[in-house]
Amino acid sequence: MLRNMLQEGAHGKWAVSSSDESAEENSDSEKPCTSSLLDAACGKTSDPQYPCSEARKAAHKRKASPLKFTDTSLSTETLPAVKQRSSQEGSSWCLSSSDEEPEDQQNQAHKETVKEEKYDVPKEHPLNLCKDDKLLENLKEEEYNITPSETQDTWDLVTGDNPFRFFLTKVSGIEQNYNSGALHIKDILSPLFGTLISSAQFNYCIDVGWLVRQYPQEFRKKPLLIVHGEKRESKAELIAQARPYENISFCQAKLDIAFGTHHTKMMLLLYEEGLRVVIHTSNLIAEDWHQKTQGIWLSPLYPRLPKGASGSAGESATNFKSDLISYLAAYSSPALKEWIDLIQEHDLSETRVYLLGSTPGRFQGSDKEKWGHLRLRKLLREHALSIPAQESWPLVGQFSSIGSMGADGSKWLCSEFQESLVAAGSGVTTFRKSDVPIHLVYPTVNNVRQSLEGYPAGGSLPYSIQTAQKQLWLHSYFHKWSAEVTGRTHAIPHIKTYMRLSPDFQKIAWFLVTSANLSKAAWGALEKNGSQLMIRSYELGVLFLPSAFGLDKGYFHVGRKKFPEGKDSATYFPVPYDLPPEQYGSKDQPWIWNIPYTDAPDTHGNMWVPS
Repeated sequence: MLRNMLQEGAHGKWAVSSSDESAEENSDSEKPCTSSLLDAACGKTSDPQYPCSEARKAAHKRKASPLKFTDTSLSTETLPAVKQRSSQEGSSWCLSSSDEEPEDQQNQAHKETVKEEKYDVPKEHPLNLCKDDKLLENLKEEEYNITPSETQDTWDLVTGDNPFRFFLTKVSGIEQNYNSGALHIKDILSPLFGTLISSAQFNYCIDVGWLVRQYPQEFRKKPLLIVHGEKRESKAELIAQARPYENISFCQAKLDIAFGTHHTKMMLLLYEEGLRVVIHTSNLIAEDWHQKTQGIWLSPLYPRLPKGASGSAGESATNFKSDLISYLAAYSSPALKEWIDLIQEHDLSETRVYLLGSTPGRFQGSDKEKWGHLRLRKLLREHALSIPAQESWPLVGQFSSIGSMGADGSKWLCSEFQESLVAAGSGVTTFRKSDVPIHLVYPTVNNVRQSLEGYPAGGSLPYSIQTAQKQLWLHSYFHKWSAEVTGRTHAIPHIKTYMRLSPDFQKIAWFLVTSANLSKAAWGALEKNGSQLMIRSYELGVLFLPSAFGLDKGYFHVGRKKFPEGKDSATYFPVPYDLPPEQYGSKDQPWIWNIPYTDAPDTHGNMWVPS
């Protein structure tokens, strides 16, 4: 039988279900949801319009019914199952052995959610005073409204001298100069980028009504294909959202392996003037484009090839065209066959990045290197230059969710995954992998508490207590989130990046921006004595290699000036956060979404109680 960890919270008991490894990878994926803020504010209790993770649901609930730090009905007793160490040991939590769960628990556990106990909360949120639905809708629109760039700024971004075409999303509430060179979704869909004929949106979580409103009025009735991974009830809800829009059609991505997700975030935009590909890290919901740090790679405008061009025409030196077609073909969908044909008809030769995707399946032989971390290994071996003393060059991984890594580093992180990230040049790696430092950047509790959104920002960082308690060894690799260089220290990262740097953090051997979090579900795990790679989810990212930008030294310099570098050449890569990353101190704890934080208020004066 499933045994719950019962914990005495500040307002009675709350239960956290435990689950097996596969289920944890699923529960830790950052499946978000729409805001139920409006319904909650007007006393309605309807569920969100589309599926979401328990972490995001908790964040919406806390935004709708904030628990003020001054609320005396809540005590700050230490929770028995999450014991605080003595002050001499620092304040990181530690779990007693009696909280370990039996190993024979099966997959039904992941269906369990944090059980809600009834308690009174002060209804202080300004929206609670509201009676009129329309007014609420306007307030919400206002809250998330970020003005698109001025026309000239947008035009400069599209046509300017930016060899990497790597952007951040705009953040509401930071100094305006840090949004210079950043993009909102309305900028990307602007007529300045092209006269839209049709588009395809690949994503994980989609608020259809909100998405339609991001398109300019004149493009809102153009054909729109939504590629998603929803099933059963959540699929029905997604389709119901689109009923008012006759121009919207759907493609359901096949997810035949348990706990997989369609996590890819991409736009295909067909214009009268050509075609554009956008690969990014944001869900198609208002919150993800508001006060988070997100990344975007924006392709050049790809012109149409002359009629009768050969099948291999329009390919780039990075093989981007055939790799994109190969990725789309993995869906085996007639709806995407049309997009494959369209891509075939365009010239993608100007592309300077490599495509790195994951698709669900068990891959053997040469297919093993098509996806996931083995694809990264192959690209680095073939296209990254060997650098003297490279064994001392550290790896940096930065992400917003964490799956089960196993009982210790040898199970995956410091073995097969690290081996892929340290691959370089065609020569066999001769140094011991253990020599390579690994810096993992993941927000602390204080990062979340002091963020622009406050504790609810933690809804998009769904690292659970169930997963964390089984891999305390991992936390010694953790480093704080800090992004003074881009003014985004207080904009919680939903971007995912991986890179290899010189020991002085001045040079970058390669840089990857992707949808893939730190999990085996996203990157793949070897099976059958290494003869097979098993991947659960769809993911997509782009890899920046110095050789593709004409740099023969084998590295970029780290861009130290205000992001982006502007007129600088391709020598300086604009890393969006501070280097070197700072390791957790003795009092720092990784953000774990499904335990309460009642000792200190966030930037809105609230506490975090997830249930």
